[in-house]
Amino acid sequence: MAFDQILGHDKQKEVLLRAVHTGRLAHAYLFEGPEGVGKKLMALALARLVFCEQKSGCSGCIACRKIDHGNHPDIHVVEPDGNFIKIEQIRSLQREAAYKPLEAPRRIILIDCADQLHPNAGNALLKTLEEPRGDILFLLLTSRPEAVLETIRSRCQRLRFPPIALRDLQRLLTERLELEETQAHLLAALSDGSFKKAFGKDREFYLDGRKELLKAVSALSEGSVLPLFELAEKIVKDSEHLDETIEVLQAFYRDQLLYLHGRPAEELVNIDVLDKIRRMAQKETIDSLLRKLDFLAQARMHLGRNVNKQLTMEVLLMRLCMHPAALRI
Repeated sequence: MAFDQILGHDKQKEVLLRAVHTGRLAHAYLFEGPEGVGKKLMALALARLVFCEQKSGCSGCIACRKIDHGNHPDIHVVEPDGNFIKIEQIRSLQREAAYKPLEAPRRIILIDCADQLHPNAGNALLKTLEEPRGDILFLLLTSRPEAVLETIRSRCQRLRFPPIALRDLQRLLTERLELEETQAHLLAALSDGSFKKAFGKDREFYLDGRKELLKAVSALSEGSVLPLFELAEKIVKDSEHLDETIEVLQAFYRDQLLYLHGRPAEELVNIDVLDKIRRMAQKETIDSLLRKLDFLAQARMHLGRNVNKQLTMEVLLMRLCMHPAALRI
């Protein structure tokens, strides 16, 4: 994919294009931004521009085709092996980097999920970054820049990739997936500007599973203990969508808060269940909704750790069922 085929990130494209055309590419870049917003697409588009026989990322030359097929000998992609990028992977990379490029003017080393570099691997990589060869370009990608070694961050030119604008992503979903306007709005809003979420495996959950979840949560009350436990168990069993479940609930309670503030419907996420949002919001107060959004944020944090997921969801659902009077500070 060439630069002009990538949606958004115009400022980042301009920075990189100018660096290539003026011969002032840095030896190392850190592309940082949420998962799925196009960092890897941009890195590969940059590789095409650098390697292209026409100096344009033409898509037709041998170099561009090899990059598209993932078999160019001068591009080395490093990804986590399990939970980490291990020191053995970096050692192997360093051995390869000791040789001159085979076909291109330089080697490109693309390290995906750089925040998952094992400390030993990070320290080994640092030595290479400190004494870079002129014919090597490092492209490090991360959704958690704060987790990348500070010494590595300081030796890279950092380029921030924000989420794709809601309107742009909605338009793309409508065009490519032929979705209805309401469905495209939902997917764009719930995916938080991420191509990966909007076009990936979560799409069915956001469109269909979301409605079932909101219906089940809306039916709970403070006295519905057994249904509450059963729903918590069902949510935990579908562990693949546990994080997305919290996201959907956060959007649902945020919608209620916006409704109480008198915001227009187009600013809401769940525009296909406006009646449910109005009905639920009328039972709440601004303070109670803020507390419940805080409960959701706490649950999301706990679920990201080694905790009892069943107990966490049970406690969360109990809190979401609480009467506003019980949530007064």
